[in-house]
Amino acid sequence: MVEKMLLELSSLEKCLGLKKTNKYSTQGDKVPVLQTNNGPSLMGLTTIAIHLVQEAQQNQLLGRTAEEKAIVQQWLEYRVTQIDGHRGKDETRTILKDLNQYLEDKVYLAGDNFTLADILVYYGLHPIMTELSVQEKEKYVNVSRWFNHIQHYPGIRQHLHPVVVLKNRLYTSGH
Repeated sequence: MVEKMLLELSSLEKCLGLKKTNKYSTQGDKVPVLQTNNGPSLMGLTTIAIHLVQEAQQNQLLGRTAEEKAIVQQWLEYRVTQIDGHRGKDETRTILKDLNQYLEDKVYLAGDNFTLADILVYYGLHPIMTELSVQEKEKYVNVSRWFNHIQHYPGIRQHLHPVVVLKNRLYTSGH
């Protein structure tokens, strides 16, 4: 699990256009650690990701308004507590059902703007979406639409293989 997070952080660095690569280690088998040059080490996926966004001076990815910032923070927490912590198919279905309902009228997790929440939730959902059948992906159409949009966002997918989200539908004409 932590190796996956280290890969995500490395991909995030590239996506943000950071030139120097950071040095990462792990604490135990679950927590990524960033070794900083100027101060104490930073621990945890979301803490490090927020630091990278600030280092890249792309603070809009953290939210533009106070409400949007809170929503981004909420989804970063959701990624770590729910998506990374899920156990088994029942919890996976609950996550997908809740997310599908939430995304019904939204383009991005924080509303109309692409944020760090979209990136990290995408990374967290990638292994889940890879395992779903086409029928299951169609059942969670809003998640599938959002996921497909994010995976095609420039620079996001990086180390991950593309996931076929919806099958092509064939329509017959009445002629």
